[in-house]
Amino acid sequence: MKAWVTKWALSSGIIEVDGEITSSGCLRYKSGEFTAYVFGNDFHQTRADAVARAEEMRIRKLKSLDKQIKKVSALKFD
Repeated sequence: MKAWVTKWALSSGIIEVDGEITSSGCLRYKSGEFTAYVFGNDFHQTRADAVARAEEMRIRKLKSLDKQIKKVSALKFD
């Protein structure tokens, strides 16, 4: 089955893989010589769902970075 992995979407983008869903509900696929497993919201069965999840991740990361910028900007050194 075709699936889209979003675990590393902010660093590597959305990865399209061929794999199978195991009995425990995770996705198993071959990554080079190795077998990789992803769980929960880290993979999706449609590209649209994967794009929506990646967008959520991007927005959350931007909010986090904005918070960090404000924290560092507020620092005062005497």
